[in-house]
Amino acid sequence: MSYLEDEESDGGSGARSQLESYIFSCELSSEAPFYNFQGDEEEDLEHFLELRTICLGEGAKEENNVVEVTAMNHQGRKISVPVANLNISCLPMVSLGEFELVAPVTLRLKSGSGPVTISGLHLIASENDEESEASDDDDDDDDSEEEMPSIKPAKKKQKL
Repeated sequence: MSYLEDEESDGGSGARSQLESYIFSCELSSEAPFYNFQGDEEEDLEHFLELRTICLGEGAKEENNVVEVTAMNHQGRKISVPVANLNISCLPMVSLGEFELVAPVTLRLKSGSGPVTISGLHLIASENDEESEASDDDDDDDDSEEEMPSIKPAKKKQKL
């Protein structure tokens, strides 16, 4: 699955941003308790992980399964946050909406034995020169593709 979108850059330098979207999934268990999401080392690409759902898999035990995410906060410091506490009898799945994180990201099964499946989107943003995109400027009449919202930092939610 790939979704492409061109956006005008805010810098006014004549560059355009292209966004590609791919489906993402990983499984955490006692045998594989963590997953590292890394982007390519290319300078002109930015990688984002948009988490959508976390759910218990077949064979999950009657225990709490806590999933923790480690990523950079707004100050550039690594921070670890539990994002789900799943139990097969009362909360086997949680929907995170559009929880976006900038690579690198580590997903960890902090407690429990799983299996826990985490799914979402792998977003790749790249900068293109306007000259190479000039031929596409005349094709603005194509309304068949839906517009994807711009990438925003993850919102912090307060505990109630």
